[in-house]
Amino acid sequence: MSGEQLKQLLLLARSKSVDARARLVENITDLFLSDQGRLSEHERALMSDILGKLIGQVEADIRKELAETMVRAGVDFPDIARLLANDEVEIARPLLERSHLLQDPDLIEIIRMRTDEHRMSIAMRDELSEAVSNALVEYGSEDVIETLLNNHDANISKRAMEYLVAESRRVDRFQEPLLLRADLPGDLAYRMYWWVSAALRKRILTEFDIDPVVLEQAVKRAVSTTIVDHQQNESAYVRAQKLVRRMAENGELSIQFLINSLRQQRIAVFVAGMGELGNVDFRTAWRIFSDRGGESFAILAKAVGVDRSQFTSIFLLVVQAREGATVKSPGFLKEILALFDAITEENAKGALQVWQRDSAYQAAIEELDRVG
Repeated sequence: MSGEQLKQLLLLARSKSVDARARLVENITDLFLSDQGRLSEHERALMSDILGKLIGQVEADIRKELAETMVRAGVDFPDIARLLANDEVEIARPLLERSHLLQDPDLIEIIRMRTDEHRMSIAMRDELSEAVSNALVEYGSEDVIETLLNNHDANISKRAMEYLVAESRRVDRFQEPLLLRADLPGDLAYRMYWWVSAALRKRILTEFDIDPVVLEQAVKRAVSTTIVDHQQNESAYVRAQKLVRRMAENGELSIQFLINSLRQQRIAVFVAGMGELGNVDFRTAWRIFSDRGGESFAILAKAVGVDRSQFTSIFLLVVQAREGATVKSPGFLKEILALFDAITEENAKGALQVWQRDSAYQAAIEELDRVG
């Protein structure tokens, strides 16, 4: 670029006329963008410096045009990209969404210091790193986080995913985007089971597997002792647990015995027995029994080896015991049976261990609160 061209550019930048602004944009495009490949390193550094100074002198519409042109032409001026990416969002948006000149530290700084609209644009980028996603989760609003979850090119760390799963109990709008992500671990999906809709429950049960390594760890951490070991009184459920444990030790605890107990309205014995067979404590088994949806009971039944015909009888008895004379529609039973058929025994056992682990953790927290 000649000295005369540079002088002309500076004159245009100082002019306030509409015509001068239009010519300035045209000159910037022609001189610095379209022909940038012919500049030497020294010239490129000089041009970057000049552009940086010009940006502070021109109006928003020119800066916006420059940002869009930089993205469109793929111009390699990182310093200018950073300046424009920190501008008001209407100017910054194309760079935030598409420019590869912005590195993770640039994006994280913008997330920390700029507006939620800037964060929203970053959340739409292709191939977001875990570090950038973590920053969006930390600083972003619910709108930003929902956008991030719907961006399936974004990499989200396990730690951030655990936090968002916990948040989904409070923020319903996170639930479906989380469960639509291919990178959501199965154990986290099963943790969400207790607070999502019936439709999302079915998605969890039919589309998420429990990682065998996670399952092994969960089994090791699961509390094998039940509430009976911590209670001194002879309440009905403590007596029931003692009974079913003794029967299990003698090899006498069977599905048929539990069906008979249910028919006789010995609910505590039935719940304790199902928990014993499923290797979960009474607290977890009672939570499953009390769950009105029925899907969680289908998991427990599949895990302990209940066959289809037995499940039909048991499920109807459970509904009667839990809800009295309330009659469920044939369609409801058909849906539960279809779900029972679709669940694998491996996934059912994995789900129980995830729930048992979470129950044991919650019980420990409550004990600390009580002692403290």
